[in-house]
Amino acid sequence: MNIDPTIISNIFGDFTPIAPMIIMILGALIMPAIYLSSKRRNLVTGAMLAVIIISIIINFVLLVGEYTGTYAELFTYDAFSGLMILLFQTVVFLVALVSAASTETTRLYYGAYSSLLLAATTGMMFVATAGDLLTIFLGVELVSISSYALVAMKRNDPRAAEAAVKYVIIGGISTALTIYGISMLYGVTGTTNIADIATVLSTDGFSWAFGIAMITIIAGYGFKIAAVPFHMWAPDVYEGAATPVSLFLATGSKKMGLVVFFKIFLVLFVAGSAVASFATVEMQYVFAIIAAITMTVGNVVAIAQPNIKRMLAYSSIAQAGYILIVMAVMSEYALTGGLFHMFTHVFMKGGAFLIVGALISVGIGEKISDYRGLAKRAPFVAFAMLLFLFSLAGIPPLAGFTSKFILFSSAIYGDGGVMTQWIWLAFIAILNSAISLYYYARVVKAMYIEKGETTDKIKIPNAFAVAIAICVVFVIILGIYPQLILDFCSNAAAALFA
Repeated sequence: MNIDPTIISNIFGDFTPIAPMIIMILGALIMPAIYLSSKRRNLVTGAMLAVIIISIIINFVLLVGEYTGTYAELFTYDAFSGLMILLFQTVVFLVALVSAASTETTRLYYGAYSSLLLAATTGMMFVATAGDLLTIFLGVELVSISSYALVAMKRNDPRAAEAAVKYVIIGGISTALTIYGISMLYGVTGTTNIADIATVLSTDGFSWAFGIAMITIIAGYGFKIAAVPFHMWAPDVYEGAATPVSLFLATGSKKMGLVVFFKIFLVLFVAGSAVASFATVEMQYVFAIIAAITMTVGNVVAIAQPNIKRMLAYSSIAQAGYILIVMAVMSEYALTGGLFHMFTHVFMKGGAFLIVGALISVGIGEKISDYRGLAKRAPFVAFAMLLFLFSLAGIPPLAGFTSKFILFSSAIYGDGGVMTQWIWLAFIAILNSAISLYYYARVVKAMYIEKGETTDKIKIPNAFAVAIAICVVFVIILGIYPQLILDFCSNAAAALFA
């Protein structure tokens, strides 16, 4: 597909690398005014979707046109950042589509809700394009502060306030650890630019201060992706927040945290060849252990969860463990598989949360037992949930199987088809996928085998039906025809390792 990106650069000039973010920022600024002047949630939703679509079009033109550029030496647009921006735009599009139809989202402050949603997405996009530790930090904090408020903005539910308080406290600890690590790196290298840090460290080598900086940064951003042992906040926050916000955190905010890991550690230890090989191997084993523990704890604890939002929260923790395989293997092929799995996860996990939110909106509870007999009451919804859960478990030919196959195989075969030392990690991942099928099957059993208290038909809101249908289509298409996204993932991985 040949698209000329000069169409965009002629409009935005020097601001072209951040053009998609500019549109989102402007949208965040005008959402409260639109709501205050109209008091109509549907109008605000329409305006929000229009802003997101315009931003998507601009980004798509730049991405397909293979545009590269830098703004103020802080933000760089390339194949990697463009693909990650597209991922975040997809997430916020799905969330915006259903927010007005959800009975859980606030009505009184819907303008502020929409503004915070766009602001948080802008922060994610900043992280995707940032090449400096401070710019990344500012982007992450913009997402975090907006997310704290979004979690608390749930109607008449004290769980939301409790979840927001826990989120703020743990987020504050995360921020403190992160900024301490950044300050240590600055003290060692005299710069916060990641590429410059790699250059300095390639000359000076490993030091104890650098080691401390790495540990604190891993811990700080480990909270953002809910990696074990930094996962404590996720189940409570996902359960307490409005379901569209839970969707946003599980598929957007967590992916942003993973992007941070990619941009910092892969650039330092692989692309930049910053430190001696023995230090790289040590970091690989640190990430391998974190990945193995994270996926195991997430899947094992999910088995005992009666609340479907908490079950999906622990499932998200396990999925983060799978993607952390990239950080252990540290290869271009592994990153390609990780990026592809991040995209499929948006539609798998996002679709599951959409169904939970749709059913809550029509009076169905959050317990797995509330889903009994759902197949007779809402056949399409039950079938969609079956697809999403089986895809998350890695059942072929769905998208989750394809992305897991690529990701897990990267831990088995390295460059040239030679087996790697990470076969044990791939075995643990495959075993965990088998474990996850058990608790996903519990939901399917409740929907298709167990009888509910009533057989009355359920009609979910149209917005939810459209969003769920979009996720169903992509879960099927990306499983059968992965090249739709996989080529972009390969280009993005090559751009980051360049």
